Amino acid sequence: MKKIIITTLAILITTLSFAQIIDDSHAVSKCFHNHILDKTNHNNPKQIALESKYDVKFYWLDINLERTSTTISGNVTINAVVQNAPLDTFEVELVPQLLVDSAKINGTLITAVPDSNFVYFLLSTPLAIGANFSAQIYYHGNPPSGGFFSGISHANSPSWGNEVVWTLSEPFHANDWWPCKQDLTDKADSSWVFVTTSDSNKVGSNGLLTNVVSLPNNKARYEWKSKYPIDYYLISVSIAKYVDHTIYAHPAGTTDSIMIQNYVYDNPQTLPHFQGIIDSTAQMIELYSKLYGMYPFKNEKYGHCMAPLSGGMEHQTMTTLGYFDFSLISHELGHMWWGDHVTCSSWSDIWMNEGFASYSEYLCREYLHSPADALDYLKTEHTNVMSSPGGSVYVTPANTNDENIIFDSRLSYDKGSSILHQIRFELQDDSLFFNVLKGFQVQYSYGVASGNNFKDYLNAHSSIDFTDFFNEWYIGEGYPTYHIVWNKWNDTLYFSSTQTTSSTVTPLFKMLMQYKLLSPGGDTLILEHQTANVNYFKVPTHKTITGIVVDPNDWVIDGTATVAMGIEDQTSPVCFSVFPVPCNDLLNVYFSNSPGKDVHVIVTDITGRQVLQTLAETNEISINVEGLQAGVYLVMATDGTHSITKKFVKV
Repeated sequence: MKKIIITTLAILITTLSFAQIIDDSHAVSKCFHNHILDKTNHNNPKQIALESKYDVKFYWLDINLERTSTTISGNVTINAVVQNAPLDTFEVELVPQLLVDSAKINGTLITAVPDSNFVYFLLSTPLAIGANFSAQIYYHGNPPSGGFFSGISHANSPSWGNEVVWTLSEPFHANDWWPCKQDLTDKADSSWVFVTTSDSNKVGSNGLLTNVVSLPNNKARYEWKSKYPIDYYLISVSIAKYVDHTIYAHPAGTTDSIMIQNYVYDNPQTLPHFQGIIDSTAQMIELYSKLYGMYPFKNEKYGHCMAPLSGGMEHQTMTTLGYFDFSLISHELGHMWWGDHVTCSSWSDIWMNEGFASYSEYLCREYLHSPADALDYLKTEHTNVMSSPGGSVYVTPANTNDENIIFDSRLSYDKGSSILHQIRFELQDDSLFFNVLKGFQVQYSYGVASGNNFKDYLNAHSSIDFTDFFNEWYIGEGYPTYHIVWNKWNDTLYFSSTQTTSSTVTPLFKMLMQYKLLSPGGDTLILEHQTANVNYFKVPTHKTITGIVVDPNDWVIDGTATVAMGIEDQTSPVCFSVFPVPCNDLLNVYFSNSPGKDVHVIVTDITGRQVLQTLAETNEISINVEGLQAGVYLVMATDGTHSITKKFVKV
């Protein structure tokens, strides 16, 4: 999913097109906050217990809809198998605005008992574990609507004038328009979506359009069928007056072509306006098939349905989107691998969907545009991540009912994307990085996975242990900033790297860092591992060094570094750094060499008046400065022969 609130669409260069896109992107997003507050708590123990008793095998939606209204009627068949315990109560989720007319289990009528956002069906004879059953539920009503996060919506495109009804069920809004089981870990093995509507409409949905049946009274039934496993929130319909613009991709490694079926507004200007960027979808499928493995739904299709929503939603095999641009298409297409083929196992791990899809945008820019374009995209992500000091990519279970937290653009999307880039940097091997992505897709094919699953796979298939990395970057919060002090003596460059962090939740990021050593004789790139808040490095070099640039290629999320040339001899027994600066309570003093006997550390105010003193007996000491007034102080280390003085600020 990609939700756009405010955007600048540089790809669309005409004034008319820019105005049209902004119009559509604001049409829905401005009111979504009001809708989400009324949703059910999806950690309901009763619901979890009842839904755990059956495993869905097949969904068949056979419904009636028009492009003019969200009023819905029809029936849904759910084929399932009993698991864990005998089934005495069959439960589905359905909002109270939708009324159950009748229901059957294995052909026998059964009474429906509605209760809030659920409907219960009490079986006179429990079904045994392992029993297959088929439930068919007839229903009708006027679903709740309004806002981006709405199960079903109706609107006219402000840009093009077309009237549309469309669905968007993520994360838990499928029950706004059909009776279902909203459990990420229970994918149906296959699905059918049949929609009866006026024959002037077209209906887009999942899988292949197997038939369009002409019916009396100027009606038609669109019959879409998919043989691939699918999660509940990825089932969709879009209804409007569309034209079908179909193209084909030809990924390497297969002689088959992949159909890309685009349902574009039936408007003389719409397809000509977007056709160039729509046709680039084929290149993207070919690229992702190379980087991630073959397009996972190649025996059916990929496609798009237009609807006036602010962004797009990755409905399996047929994305629903408000407009076409490079960023939106590449993001939603990336979801076919990351979100649809392999789906997050809980909303806590939305990174498996949105972080990977956002990084797919970066990869498309890197491989199909230019490295410079990709770098600009990455810098924008980093800027957004660092616009606030805290927040975790991992969504705690307590927050998995809050769509604003799940779909936080700064964390789930931009930081999620950026830490994938950092994993690529840590590996220092692009071939290995993409082999990990391909292998992970194979291992969790058509299933679900968590961030921990990805960490474990990464650990098993590389020579690096990413446990600390995930604790710091995925579970942890914030980002680092570096302060470098350097000098060159003879043929050795000495520098200290002091890392401070933006959040106390994560006081240290143990990480690989790239440095550029500036020299008139040619710059040099080096790699060093930050293993503590202060590290000291020695680099042999015959070159004249004029400066150091931290993270010159923006591989990592880090604040603006400070770099200073130190005046002290790095071989001195009293050479030291202080951390943090500014300081509130504990001032840490780190000696780059083992201090000799009788090394005194003296703190004075700016006038030279001594306020604290201690003896340095190890490489690292801490001085409690909590009792000092706020201001500028000096700290001096001396052994009577050598001395170095530095400044720090008490806040």
